[in-house]
Amino acid sequence: MNNQPVSSVHTRNQFHTIQQFLNVVFPLTAVLVFFLFCGIVLLLRRQSPIAFYLTILNSGFSSFDEFAGVLFNATPLIFTGLAVALAFKAGLFNIGCEGQLYVAAFTAAWFGIHINLPSIVLIPLCIAAAMLSGAIWGAIPGLLKVKFGAHEVINTIMLNFIALALTNYLVVSVFREPGQMTPQTAAINKTARFQRLGEVVPFIEESNLLDSSFLLAILCVIITYVFLKYSRWGYELRLVGNASDVATYGGINPGKVIVWTMALSGTIAGLAGVSDVMGYRHRFLDSFSSGWGFTGIVVALLGRNHPFGVFAASLLFGLLNKVALDIELLLGIPRGLFLVGQGLLIIVMVCMEGFVIKRRK
Repeated sequence: MNNQPVSSVHTRNQFHTIQQFLNVVFPLTAVLVFFLFCGIVLLLRRQSPIAFYLTILNSGFSSFDEFAGVLFNATPLIFTGLAVALAFKAGLFNIGCEGQLYVAAFTAAWFGIHINLPSIVLIPLCIAAAMLSGAIWGAIPGLLKVKFGAHEVINTIMLNFIALALTNYLVVSVFREPGQMTPQTAAINKTARFQRLGEVVPFIEESNLLDSSFLLAILCVIITYVFLKYSRWGYELRLVGNASDVATYGGINPGKVIVWTMALSGTIAGLAGVSDVMGYRHRFLDSFSSGWGFTGIVVALLGRNHPFGVFAASLLFGLLNKVALDIELLLGIPRGLFLVGQGLLIIVMVCMEGFVIKRRK
């Protein structure tokens, strides 16, 4: 009588162990394929792959200050990667992180320019306002999906265009800094700026761009992990993503979960814009993002939608973004090689995932 439950539990444990193993193997395999691809291309160009790999190590890890540059590049990707991963957990595809971070960045800049309060009040106020605007921009496609059945991929992509066009109009025609040809706002108040970590950490040069938004990113990773694994809302989110019919049977309203999940995803994505405005440029600059919202999709895939996996994948892309310029200047290797490699990463990850799903069926 007891053999069947024990066998069932044993089978589930085996499946869970295999799944955890694949969650580690898949990303490592994809990264290995990426570096092998780069090496083969360099051999075809009659260049040394060894010099390529050594330059990457030297540019990213030769000193703590160099590694801080990697962390700086990784910071916005942590936010967008977490935003995409959170939506994926609920079975949703948030392709609108780019628009959400632009709206949040402009909101943070507006509050930072027009409100003059002490840092202890103004910084949380700017962050809260930006997060709220990102949440609203994320909730819109969620509402459209629930009320009208409109797919969130189409809605989020369209809202990207709207957000970029809207912020472009505002910064060019309404809030452009007087006397400036560059489409940017005036600088935010000093009390609205994040502190550079080089000012307090002895191993980092004061000129290093890494700021306290990286600490905010780490906090966000931890909170997201605890939220998904231990909270009732995280359980509801995952259940809707895995089996919405079961969730409905259990008294969960999938529509509500979809709306607040997209809002929460937009909130996290908005922090990427906050980090740029309050930590780096100290103003809103038109077209400031280098595609962080879209790179966040790759980061989430490579990190297997796990908060700590997203953090590790963000570090990898932060490293690649940092060394791209050094590779181009020192070795004459075009930056396009990295873009092709990133596409290859996605293809490998998707193919391996599809293979496992096919075998499981």
